[in-house]
Amino acid sequence: MMATITVRNGVNVDQLVATIGAIQADPAVAAFTFKARSTWEDGGRSRGEIRDFVHAGSTSDRGTTFPLVGDEPPVLLGSNAGPNAVELLLQALAFCYGVGYAYNAAARGIEISELRYEVEGDIDLRTFVGLQGPRAGFTAIRAKSWVKSPNATPAELEELCQYVQDTSPVRDCLANPIPVTTDLVVLD
Repeated sequence: MMATITVRNGVNVDQLVATIGAIQADPAVAAFTFKARSTWEDGGRSRGEIRDFVHAGSTSDRGTTFPLVGDEPPVLLGSNAGPNAVELLLQALAFCYGVGYAYNAAARGIEISELRYEVEGDIDLRTFVGLQGPRAGFTAIRAKSWVKSPNATPAELEELCQYVQDTSPVRDCLANPIPVTTDLVVLD
């Protein structure tokens, strides 16, 4: 007799439950160090890559490199070869909300037939360009989501939306101070 694998919203629910169980049994399984690399090319353009990460003390290589291009729009003196860093930050929040919603919906038995996010942020670049002004980063971020489910009530979907916000790693990074250290190596 073959075992039936439960897949909901493209998520292997059995594997998700097993992962949660493994973390409960050994909290070290929850430890990750994610990495990103960037090399400046010209003007506002840099080429980035994401490949490996550390999980529970061991390097995990994905077997492929995910290339990224960051640039500025022409109004900010860039060549428009890709999104700028703050746009990528907004996209990271949208991606995090999406995975959090889909995974948690799957675990709760909620089927999702449509899910999308739009995230926008307000920024004043005076401080970035060396002038007096407000903080260098976003002064406000707004996210809006749309969801459609054939088997959940609006109240269940709203409660799940709040849960996803409360447990989102990217939102937590944006909403709470985290130490950031930067080392410089001067090349010969």
